[in-house]
Amino acid sequence: MSIKRSSEIESIHGNEETEIKQYFHPHNTLNGISYSLAQFTLEPGKKSRNHKIKSSEIYYVLEGEAILKIDRQPYQLGKDDSIYVPPMSEQFIENIGTTNLRFLCIVDPAWKPENEIILS
Repeated sequence: MSIKRSSEIESIHGNEETEIKQYFHPHNTLNGISYSLAQFTLEPGKKSRNHKIKSSEIYYVLEGEAILKIDRQPYQLGKDDSIYVPPMSEQFIENIGTTNLRFLCIVDPAWKPENEIILS
């Protein structure tokens, strides 16, 4: 059993300009999982860098409002919305609200730095 408490997880600054808390990843979980789960925070008016990742992703919005562009197609998201992002899709997310945008990302197979391509 692995319990992760948000208050005990240190935030890191991500390559795509977000703050990240990595909850579960094969490198920090004893269960032998193949996916990763992280919480991201993006301040009002900010957006992540345009990027691609070799894995599939599911975004789940915890709070705030966003536009997620996947292969140049915009999708408006709000609290409790989720969306699937296919592998190697060009993507970025923008906080269009007035409060911090917080969302979860499930990445399968798990995120690795060498599998992410920053486009801009």
